[in-house]
Amino acid sequence: MSYLVLARKSRPQTFSQVVGQRPVVRTLQNSILRNRVAHAILFSGVRGVGKTTIARIMAKAINCQAEPADRPCNLCSTCHEITAGTSFDLSEIDGASNRGIQEIRELKEKIKFLPTSAKYRIIIIDEVHMLTTEAFNALLKTLEEPPAHVYFMFATTEIHKIPITILSRCQQYELKRISAGELYDHFQKLTAMEGFEIEPAALSLIVREAGGSVRDGLSLLDQMFSFGENRITSKDVVEVLGLVGREVLMRLTSGLLEGSLPEVLTALDDILSFGLDIKRFVEDLMANFRTLMLCKIDGCAGLIDLPAEELKEFQALAAAYTRETLHLKLAVLMAMAEELRFATQPRLTLETSFLKIIESDNVVPVTTLLGHLNHILDSLPTCPPTSLILPGEDTSVSGKKDEPAVALSTPVINRPLQAPPTSPPAPEEQKESVITEIIGKDERERCDKTLAAPDSIAAEINVPEISPVKIHPHEKDVRKDWLEFIQYVKDRKVWMAQDLQRADSVKQDVEGELQLTYEDAANCSLLRQKENRQILTEFVLDFFQKTLKVKFIIPAADDPAEPNGTESPNRKRAQLAGDPLVIMAAEIFNGEVGDIRIGPHSR
Repeated sequence: MSYLVLARKSRPQTFSQVVGQRPVVRTLQNSILRNRVAHAILFSGVRGVGKTTIARIMAKAINCQAEPADRPCNLCSTCHEITAGTSFDLSEIDGASNRGIQEIRELKEKIKFLPTSAKYRIIIIDEVHMLTTEAFNALLKTLEEPPAHVYFMFATTEIHKIPITILSRCQQYELKRISAGELYDHFQKLTAMEGFEIEPAALSLIVREAGGSVRDGLSLLDQMFSFGENRITSKDVVEVLGLVGREVLMRLTSGLLEGSLPEVLTALDDILSFGLDIKRFVEDLMANFRTLMLCKIDGCAGLIDLPAEELKEFQALAAAYTRETLHLKLAVLMAMAEELRFATQPRLTLETSFLKIIESDNVVPVTTLLGHLNHILDSLPTCPPTSLILPGEDTSVSGKKDEPAVALSTPVINRPLQAPPTSPPAPEEQKESVITEIIGKDERERCDKTLAAPDSIAAEINVPEISPVKIHPHEKDVRKDWLEFIQYVKDRKVWMAQDLQRADSVKQDVEGELQLTYEDAANCSLLRQKENRQILTEFVLDFFQKTLKVKFIIPAADDPAEPNGTESPNRKRAQLAGDPLVIMAAEIFNGEVGDIRIGPHSR
């Protein structure tokens, strides 16, 4: 007989042998015990998680002759026939090659007949999503009300391609990926049963490459059995499967965290020498940093799908760094992955990105820094502000009306004067010397006197007389600075500056009005609107630094009005010709205004 691969040799034959999927297995077992088996069951999930295997076990359990609690027993004739694939009452159909309406019609004809030796006829359709729309429609009625002796079981990897009318007629079971721990234990048992010995690191590599699929992992394990001797090492796995050694990846990860550039570049050279796809390598490196970041977040241990040995190593490495540091480095790695998609020199991109990661220091949260700053400021001595009496205002100390004086408040500036919080605090003598050096010996004595006798401070301060200085703010003139104001407005609203340029005269009267005179009222029609006048007033205030009321001076209407009180056509034409929007459109398109028509009555 030809060699039977592990994926077929180790296929589970009972519910207890199924790897993972405990919720699904328990539900199916209870349905048999309570005689509540649905007539149509749909198993979905990624490749190699046990969809077809569980369907076959369920088919044996339905037809098994043992007690419900012991099904399937694998001892009765029905179980033997289904296991060997010789049962006439079990039809396993490939949906990819039997996807047409004709095959479904033939299936409907077959299920009319009673089973030959078993109690029920079981129909298993694998990859059911490959059926055509017509085939699904032909199956609807039979699937909704099948004969009492028929059970349907479907398996698919793409449940979204199945019509909702089919899904609503089935009992759905979603099979999840197998966890790394369960795969590790399962593969370790199979390795011992096959008479091989495998290193834990080598088995971890196979589990990682399996990606939650039992069949993928068994295929890799079978390949290693064919390559190695009785003992399989991680070096053998790396060599056969073309992988990057886990030790090299961890060495690179540690180098990026510790800031060791030679170690990082050496590890990168070793990785590239394997000939591994760079995209795959970057994904593995980002997965390492993701694991480290999850190790720093409380309550996220369940999100890390790694064997216990690897998890302890990641936890020990992550303990020396903050979560913000790991997050920053992971963000740089993600940006590097995007750059690699379009990089003409991938190795150079990797090296420069690694250098950027190394140069990023250990990140400290801002809240921690603010807390340290508050601690420093609280530990410093405080002094009330001193008042310096200068000529210019009334003095309030003596209570007499002397010549005017101005009071200036000069507070003592608090600044960090001691070592960081992690260092022991400086002695009090050192603090006093530093403060005296910053604010001066005289000012320090003044502070001491203020604390001792604050009521007598004014009498002890002798300040020479200083002539009062009068500061005049620069006032811009409307007439002289009008062109500059127009440029100021142009930088913010071009059309408004053009309307201001059309003003025939501009002046400021004694009552604080900015008078804009227009011979043609059409030139300022847009400016005179309420919202635009408010904007112009704000521009005037910002530029001239004084409040001016904008007033428009326009002539009275020259043309006689229409008999019904409406405006004359000539005046409407003049307004339209001078409209800022019309002028702006003519300037943009390099054109000129021709005939202006305002309506049929004035042509």
